[in-house]
Amino acid sequence: MKLLLLLSLVALAQCLVSRIPLRRGKSLRQSLQEHGLLQRYLKQHPDNVAAKYFPTRFSVEPLQNYLDNEYFGTISIGTPAQKFTVIFDTGSSNLWVPSVYCSSLACSNHKRFNPARSSTFVSTNESVSIAYGTGSMTGILGYDTVTVADIKVLNQIFGLAETEPGDFFYYSPFDGILGLAFPSIASSGATPVFDNMMTEGLVAKDLFSVYLSKDGQSGSFVLFGAIDNSYTTKGISWIPLSAETYWQISMDSVSIGGDSVACSFGCQAIVDTGTSLLAVPNRALSSILSALGANSNGEINCQAVDTLPSVVFHINGKAFPVPPSAYVIESDGYCILGFQGMNVPTESGELWILGDVFIREYYVIFDRANNKVGLSRLP
Repeated sequence: MKLLLLLSLVALAQCLVSRIPLRRGKSLRQSLQEHGLLQRYLKQHPDNVAAKYFPTRFSVEPLQNYLDNEYFGTISIGTPAQKFTVIFDTGSSNLWVPSVYCSSLACSNHKRFNPARSSTFVSTNESVSIAYGTGSMTGILGYDTVTVADIKVLNQIFGLAETEPGDFFYYSPFDGILGLAFPSIASSGATPVFDNMMTEGLVAKDLFSVYLSKDGQSGSFVLFGAIDNSYTTKGISWIPLSAETYWQISMDSVSIGGDSVACSFGCQAIVDTGTSLLAVPNRALSSILSALGANSNGEINCQAVDTLPSVVFHINGKAFPVPPSAYVIESDGYCILGFQGMNVPTESGELWILGDVFIREYYVIFDRANNKVGLSRLP
């Protein structure tokens, strides 16, 4: 059945070449994609009309959804390839993985890079140290071939972890982290992977886009070099960056039920795929919990969830709602709000982190060419 479908789609492509009018319907790309045949078609017809209609310098990195808490994909480093699972993190800029030099407990149950087994590895005497909101690492820097979503980046600088203190990374289902933020915040001045992709002309456009699935479902991805229009049917709202560090933007306010509850005079926010929840200033957290009828720990009666209002983020003059189905986390009969408190003041105001709870509601485009973020509401 798939063969017959593929033949019919090839005929459709030939119609496009000869400019024969077609009945209105789905595009060739949509039909191929829906039936899981797009990649196969492109491989089997490298010199076909497909090359004219599909960008050749974009690639999809599938992400595994781990309990709606973390999203990670597989990359390879070295020659021959050594595979690792990594978080694709828009809240940091460095690539690092555990190494054979690591003696921390966290490295004992994860894959470790062995430079001696790679013919393309180049060592350095430089060190690297990175601290995250949870977890940290120290190590050395090296260069090697890194393959991400079929895109091969030569001489990519990355960290070889020698220590990973504490137990956070020990219990993490991923090996390392691949940062997708700006070079300005990269530890030890390391050039981020996506910057090398842009410099070497490995992507059709200097942007990448992210879709994060809900309820543990499959289908999450990072798309390098392109925007998938099937996820932008409700239009794209473009938001200029307020700083080229993290993917940082200015927010106007946050409201619940039409009333402003926080960020009333403006504040800063970063769109961060590496943060699971919505991280908000402690003062704002109290207001949000009170407005939603939760206790100080964020716990709420599960029976009241259906009556809760959306939390609305007002950004660049537009409203971006997050419904209770997104911000209420239910586990073992208990319900808790997906907000966490923090205090990170900036020169432009309090900082918020729009993590996965927010991102799951939107298809997010990270545009380096124009230094802006695009948000498209998902169905």
